[in-house]
Amino acid sequence: MNTWKSLPLALVLCGPALQAAPKPSEKPNVILIFADDLGYGDIGPFGNTEFKTPNLDRMAREGRKFTSFYATPVCSMSRACLLTGSYNVRVSVPGVLFPRNTNGLHPNEITLAEVAKSQGYATACVGKWHLGHLDPFLPTRQGFDSYFGIPYSNDMTIDSKNARFAKDCVFREGMNEESARAAEPRHKVPLMRGEEVIEYPADQDTLTQRYTAESIQFIRANRDKPFFLYLPHNMVHVPLAASPAFRNRSGHGLFGDAVEELDWSVGEIYKTLKELDLDSKTLVIFTSDNGADTGSSKPWRGKKGTTYEGGVREPCIMRWPGHIPAGTECKQIAGNIDVLPTLAKLVGGSAPTDRTLDGRDISPLLLEADPKPVRDTQIYFSRASEPAAIRQGNWKLHVRVPFPKGAQAGFEPELYDLEADPTESTNLAAQHPERVKQLSEELKKRADEIHENRRNAPTP
Repeated sequence: MNTWKSLPLALVLCGPALQAAPKPSEKPNVILIFADDLGYGDIGPFGNTEFKTPNLDRMAREGRKFTSFYATPVCSMSRACLLTGSYNVRVSVPGVLFPRNTNGLHPNEITLAEVAKSQGYATACVGKWHLGHLDPFLPTRQGFDSYFGIPYSNDMTIDSKNARFAKDCVFREGMNEESARAAEPRHKVPLMRGEEVIEYPADQDTLTQRYTAESIQFIRANRDKPFFLYLPHNMVHVPLAASPAFRNRSGHGLFGDAVEELDWSVGEIYKTLKELDLDSKTLVIFTSDNGADTGSSKPWRGKKGTTYEGGVREPCIMRWPGHIPAGTECKQIAGNIDVLPTLAKLVGGSAPTDRTLDGRDISPLLLEADPKPVRDTQIYFSRASEPAAIRQGNWKLHVRVPFPKGAQAGFEPELYDLEADPTESTNLAAQHPERVKQLSEELKKRADEIHENRRNAPTP
């Protein structure tokens, strides 16, 4: 069993790595919407013509699209990158955590929520957590004032041994606490508030609706002070679900219904910001955790689980009226590892200085009309946390099979020019051996540094 001790929260929030809070009037609110398994080609601003996504279309018209924005091949590792500003390998989070796992994001890590909280922000996590379901790893121990959601993917089960049921827990489908602890059926997952299970199994058809209502309630309750809302939806991870109001509405099956309901959720949040006169005071970020599973990662090659672009290049839109130029596009390399240092700057603080971060402050990419590159390199770790590929500028080198279960024996490096060949169809390794050598050495150097300086590795 892995056992980790939690540092007192005060040490995490008030240590020398974080600056004192500026005046509340100087701070933008931040809403970070994180879809699950939504592919690059699944929404209108990035090419989809099948589903109706009017609110995301509007967000792109009024904000900036990022077309080289990176995540990781699968769930937990992506959330670790997002919340810590570091590659998942550096913070010792595996590709995917399961209810049987006893580890999670180490409490010693400084998260986005802790950075915001140190600057006087109210913080909430509403939705899928997937960074550890046991007490030391829950959102309420990682800087969030409140949590409402499912602690991992919605296709999983329940940790029947460690689940803590609230006294007024709603048991559905003929369940009670005794039967819930007697079996762990798949696709029946707990809904939590704080650190207790309040509904089992969760009614997944209503999740997007309830997450939206919970988010709006949080916004209203904190309208007079700065707030950070992290809204990681469970959709569109399988099993797909949509409320009765959206089921059979898209004309493209349950997947289309779920996408359109996510878009509706974005619209409801915008309506609330407008009503409360918070629209121009709020930065909204919309992106996804990895490439498409059920949907589309077009125009890129590959899907969820791969290190081809379709597995890791995500739709991303950022909107902040009066600050982010409207109707613009950024092609520079960026990714979810850059969110923490960027938001630390924007909320008036600084990124942690007592540890190595892999992300950069990309605020110029948000705010400037014609920004220069902030970083030119992206490291791609496989879902098994092995260094699999590297991009520098327009060149990308694969050193491992890009598919999650591909045989490594006999694999030859694959080199692509993403500018000329964005679909990674023509391997140029034989024509550019020096480029292969240079990128291989660079990847090894960077990956070795990350492994050598890995933090919080669990002890048996």
